[in-house]
Amino acid sequence: MSANSRHIRILAVDDHPLLREGIGVLIRAEPDMCLVAEASNGLDAIEQFRIHRPGITLMDLQMPDLNGIEVIERIVHQDANARIVVLTTYTGDVRALRAFQAGARAYVLKGNAHHQLLEAIRAVQAGRKWIAPEIAAGLAEHATDKPVSGREVEVLRLMASGDPNKRIADRLAISDATVKVHVSRILAKLGANDRTHAVTIAMRRGIIELLSRRPHPCPPSRSSPTCADVTMEPSPLRATRFH
Repeated sequence: MSANSRHIRILAVDDHPLLREGIGVLIRAEPDMCLVAEASNGLDAIEQFRIHRPGITLMDLQMPDLNGIEVIERIVHQDANARIVVLTTYTGDVRALRAFQAGARAYVLKGNAHHQLLEAIRAVQAGRKWIAPEIAAGLAEHATDKPVSGREVEVLRLMASGDPNKRIADRLAISDATVKVHVSRILAKLGANDRTHAVTIAMRRGIIELLSRRPHPCPPSRSSPTCADVTMEPSPLRATRFH
């Protein structure tokens, strides 16, 4: 597909065809934008970026093969000047921070894409960063929190799968007493009342991640302000260190 050099050339990455279709509708209505390619998974996204070198890449976070943050890291490794806009349902401040650390330049929620996505694209194209107000508020709220350590993330992961302290101790090769210390610190850092509350907070903020089984979201459009929520199921998690 040819595109006028004055157009913002866009790659849309999302595993839901309806969502990509909605993005295309938004972009094609703009005289200064052109959708040059689409990808439905992480590996394809990396290949399409290599082929087309878009000005802006719209990136989902939960996809087959590789998650969005891993894809962002690989694309930025290819091209340090890549402009990546995260487009996701995930509102967690830690997940957003991880995306920016990987190299994203904007973070937009799918439910608000109909009135925020175009603004974010133009801001990033102009060399600025853009962040959804809800995400910015979450980052500000937790900016001075004590960080959750890598080991505490591992404990949280096992708590989320329902393991008691004894099993956590066995799996991490530490003592029961050490597990109790970690759990106590986790509750204090997250402001949680109990283990279940701590896991809920950790999931909401993106400190731990669960494999999603998502219904097809509605495509972003000017007449469709919301998209389907994410439902989650336990899965093996990768600990992320926050020091």
